[in-house]
Amino acid sequence: MSTSSPVVVGAAPLSIADVVSVARHAAPVIVSSEALERVAETRRVIDGLAADPNPHYGVSTGFGALATTFIAPDRRLQLQASLIRSHAAGTGAEVEREVVRGLQLLRLQTLASGRTGVRPVVVETYAALLNAGITPIVREYGSLGCSGDLAPLAHIALAAMGEGDVRSADGELVPASDALTDAGIEPVTLVEKEGLALINGTDGMLATLALALHDLESLLLAADMAAAMSIESQMGTDAVFAADLMALRPQLGQGESAGNLRAFLRDSPIVHSHKGPEDGRVQDAYSLRCSPQVHGTARDTLAHATLIAGRELASVIDNPVITVDGRIESNGNFHGAPVAAVLDFLAISVADVASVSERRTDRALDPARNHGLPPFLADEVGVDSGLMIAQYASAGIVSELKRLAVPASVDSIPSSAMQEDHVSMGWAAARKLRRAIDGLGRVLAIEILTGARALDLRAPLQAGPATGAVRDLVRTVAAGPGPDRYLSPDMEAVTALVQSGAVTRIAKEHAHD
Repeated sequence: MSTSSPVVVGAAPLSIADVVSVARHAAPVIVSSEALERVAETRRVIDGLAADPNPHYGVSTGFGALATTFIAPDRRLQLQASLIRSHAAGTGAEVEREVVRGLQLLRLQTLASGRTGVRPVVVETYAALLNAGITPIVREYGSLGCSGDLAPLAHIALAAMGEGDVRSADGELVPASDALTDAGIEPVTLVEKEGLALINGTDGMLATLALALHDLESLLLAADMAAAMSIESQMGTDAVFAADLMALRPQLGQGESAGNLRAFLRDSPIVHSHKGPEDGRVQDAYSLRCSPQVHGTARDTLAHATLIAGRELASVIDNPVITVDGRIESNGNFHGAPVAAVLDFLAISVADVASVSERRTDRALDPARNHGLPPFLADEVGVDSGLMIAQYASAGIVSELKRLAVPASVDSIPSSAMQEDHVSMGWAAARKLRRAIDGLGRVLAIEILTGARALDLRAPLQAGPATGAVRDLVRTVAAGPGPDRYLSPDMEAVTALVQSGAVTRIAKEHAHD
């Protein structure tokens, strides 16, 4: 049972926090009464068009390349059901539960807008599915990100019809008909226009984007902390992060990252131990000195993507759509280009942040560059390998992240007999970004694990309050310097600290300038 506050749908645009709350934390949803009134009013427009002997797309015609085919009234129920069954054509592994729940929520928001022409019962059924914890099975492949995320959304609609398979609230794979019966939900029989309204949207890629933005905000602060631990333990300087130097290049993200680094390193005994004129080094390597520039660029990318996501969350995506003055109009708003582009943009920044993190880790393990630490931070050099292979893991992930940074949105394969001749591939962009974010968390965890051991090896010099707090957190799940141990569990445990936000919470306590 969720303890999160209910999210109201249909009164105002949803926020990223709303999506995360429902998708990840199972917050209940409530459809506003005003939204249900709008939905009922718009449905009367569709009912009028259904009675018109002239064809209207999605109401009395076929779909896509078959849009010129008139469908008689006695065949329209079959038309709607056939649309959903034929479009529920996903294949591959199951998509993660939180992504599917986000997709369900965002389609519910569009249905509640009163611009799609569905009946109130459809809106109420979608809300009931979410509140019952019923998660339709959506497959990895099937969407081109144009005409919306057709296949993923069709799998949601199929479940609302009581067909296909779903995951119950406890994660059990069951037929949708059984899950709906157990929850007391009546399957819907779709009528004119409703099939199209349920599948034309950018909801899958947008749900993934919303979750990614939430996670990246946390990971970028963790990246600043990881960099501080590396800079400190490698006897680097914080002078290059001075506010007046940052003001010479007033990039907002860079300034924020530099401010965090100043705060994390300000009271460090290790940093203060070599601040005098006796330190003959002129400047640190790029991976240390330029951390704010790299992390800051990712922050600026995040800000831009958040702007685009906010606009998309305020959008009504359907085709055709019922306008405020009652017209039914075809449009191209389902094209995923705006979302696909920022999904790809974020994947580029994720790869860059992970890349510079791995370089800082590698420096910490190299006695030629780590300023007095043992090779690979090993206990008995030669007998022990220390963190040598942890860096291999980081390098392997970074190599994959570079491949995942190749844009999906520059590709297009025509479909539907050339009616849909340019598509966004936004769903593919979303799927690869999700994998990339997981990889970034793991690379940062390896840097933090390395930084914690390096700080310990600087004794009797002590870490600063901020970095020391993270080192102490790491020590709750991974032992400090000593003979080689089974390393994978330590890496997984620190990854959990990073991905759960535990490192970020400490960083927030110290992130002031």
